[in-house]
Amino acid sequence: MTIELKPPSSDDWVPTLEDTPFMRLGGEEAVRALAEAFYDVMDAEEPALAHVHELDAQGKVNRGTRERFGLFLVGWLGGPQHYSATHGHPRLRMRHGHVPVDLSMRDAWLRCMHKAMDQRGVTGGLRRFLDDRFAHVANFLRNTEG
Repeated sequence: MTIELKPPSSDDWVPTLEDTPFMRLGGEEAVRALAEAFYDVMDAEEPALAHVHELDAQGKVNRGTRERFGLFLVGWLGGPQHYSATHGHPRLRMRHGHVPVDLSMRDAWLRCMHKAMDQRGVTGGLRRFLDDRFAHVANFLRNTEG
């Protein structure tokens, strides 16, 4: 068996305390814009997923949900911990426990995030890192077979 080693490239990025995903994405405004794009995709393309969220009068994922997720992403990606200061520890499993998260729900969530990152121009090593991290969290939140 031959193992092909890929030479390191300038795009093999790994986060550090000085170079976080938050900073790579462009800071708080850019991270919040990613959260908005995520829910815009969800509203447009994944109605079953959108309907497990609180909706506004137009049937779209409401402003409060969008803002909380934006705050969460800011902190989770290495920025200021506004979410924890306002809402406490994220406790993701507990907060999502009332929603049956199966493979199809996980995959719908990931499709929304992939399209949002596409729209926001997230590429290269940062994209690979985020794809992996988002997939890990989406799998972690599964609580139903199928």
